[in-house]
Amino acid sequence: MDEDNTAGHSSWIKQHPVYEDLMNLDVGDGAQVYAAFLVYLNLTEVRGWEDVVGVACPELQVVLLEGREKEGELVRVVYPLPAHRTVSHKDLRCILDRGHPMLLCAVASDSTLVYQQLCDGLLTPEPPVGIQDQGRRQHRKRRLQT
Repeated sequence: MDEDNTAGHSSWIKQHPVYEDLMNLDVGDGAQVYAAFLVYLNLTEVRGWEDVVGVACPELQVVLLEGREKEGELVRVVYPLPAHRTVSHKDLRCILDRGHPMLLCAVASDSTLVYQQLCDGLLTPEPPVGIQDQGRRQHRKRRLQT
């Protein structure tokens, strides 16, 4: 998703009103704006998010997306990141300090999107589907047998 690849995209993308709005945020990184547009389309057309808008983050010179997964839920920030770009802890801290839950969305050159939830501090993950907690006694018995 470098500058050369974004130049070859269909003209409908460049004429799309949301793409034009994202370009008007003037972040100066065409690949990141294109990634933001792909994520915008995925959030609104596939995942059904509401009130999704692009906002400039002047500190990082990137476009962030803000929206709601469902009506009445808190606003979430999505950071669209082309997969070939790097991100630092300082960058993530800058976005997390905005006070909204955050998703990092890596955008591959083939337009594959991978979302990762980021939070301030540690987050206990949900247990995998189909796995039941055996309880502490079960774990202790296994440990004693080995």
